[in-house]
Amino acid sequence: MNVISNYKKNTRKSAKLFAQSSKLHVNGVSHNIRFYEPYPFVVKKSSGKNLIDVDDNKYTDYWMGHWSLILGHGQKKVKDSLKKQIEKSWMYGTVNEQTVKLSEIISKVVPVAEKIRYVTSGTEATMYAVRLARSVTGRKIIAKVDGGWHGYTSDLLKSVNWPFSESESSGVVNEEKIISIPYNDLEGSLKILKKYSKELACVIIEPVLGGGGCIPANPEYLKGIQEFLHKNKSLFILDEIVTGFRFRFGCLYPTMKLDPDIVTLGKIVGGGMAIGVICGKKEIMQYADTTGKKKSERSYVGGGTFSANPASMVAGHATLSELKFNKSIYPKINDLGDYARKELGKIFGEKVIITGKGSLFMTHFVRNGIAEITNSTQVAKCDSGMLQKYHFKMIAQDGIFFLPGKLGAISAAHSKNDIKNMVNASKNFLNSHNLSD
Repeated sequence: MNVISNYKKNTRKSAKLFAQSSKLHVNGVSHNIRFYEPYPFVVKKSSGKNLIDVDDNKYTDYWMGHWSLILGHGQKKVKDSLKKQIEKSWMYGTVNEQTVKLSEIISKVVPVAEKIRYVTSGTEATMYAVRLARSVTGRKIIAKVDGGWHGYTSDLLKSVNWPFSESESSGVVNEEKIISIPYNDLEGSLKILKKYSKELACVIIEPVLGGGGCIPANPEYLKGIQEFLHKNKSLFILDEIVTGFRFRFGCLYPTMKLDPDIVTLGKIVGGGMAIGVICGKKEIMQYADTTGKKKSERSYVGGGTFSANPASMVAGHATLSELKFNKSIYPKINDLGDYARKELGKIFGEKVIITGKGSLFMTHFVRNGIAEITNSTQVAKCDSGMLQKYHFKMIAQDGIFFLPGKLGAISAAHSKNDIKNMVNASKNFLNSHNLSD
């Protein structure tokens, strides 16, 4: 029985439910990347490292809620904090103490977080961050990197997917106000930035490209970009929605001796609940204070109906508290990530390149003479079809879930045996596929 037939046999209830979903929802999903052929299984519940679908199949999960569940699914302390809060209520629409408590934790370990504004998604956080940059500088141009993903805001929806020169979507206007620079290429980036220097409001960069291929930035590259921006009186925005609290208690940027003007957070700081965070220096964030300002003087940065809702705040607080006081978590998951990259590298050899950092990793099946991966252009030249086959085979036959084509995230709920099982499943895939074509 082939992989697809095996999957269909074991996911019959999922097939029926997804057929219903397809009648009601665009492509059957509520996020584009959640669809994969022939259909995604439908989850019934989750716990720890596992997803359980409606057919009672169990999967060791490496997608982990879009990489947000660093403690695992349904972690007890987070669950208990939510239960306690929900007894009081889950939506106030007013100032609440829970927000203050979460912000106190963030502000102590994120140096740039002199002032904070909450939203309910990473897309909103980056949207507002670049609006602030335009308000502060009085300039219009925003620069991002090829392959950089900052959500669906029209201000940043450019050069996300290969070929980077093509528009990402119809309906997007003012694309000329977004420019793109090559990741990890300082000389090439500065050449472009200098060309637009007089109108350059900001550069926004992830210190590890998430959706762009799980690629760490060269610290010297980021320092060079920062130096140019500070001299040019443009803002330096670091998108740490993926990386914030992923590798250490706090952001990644202090380890690189960087001094950003704004940092965006999300995912982990919400503990699995909806969140986005704009953290900034006082002199920048004061533009978002509308008190006594004319329209022309303010940066209209809202938050939204569900911003700083108490449920998200307590889930985030419980998660960050556990990460702060349980000193074993970061060494454990970072070591497991190192182990996964090392063992996968042994199995696949020169047929793949494993990128990542700490508890994040991604497998790239190389072709077209690719010998290293330092940017998304090189990722685009790898065999994405083989990556999809690799991930789907593990879903269908091994009870291991990667969202096909995406990076893997290790949580505190995973063990070394889980990594060994994933490595053995990878070995079986290699034995059944000719990767030399």
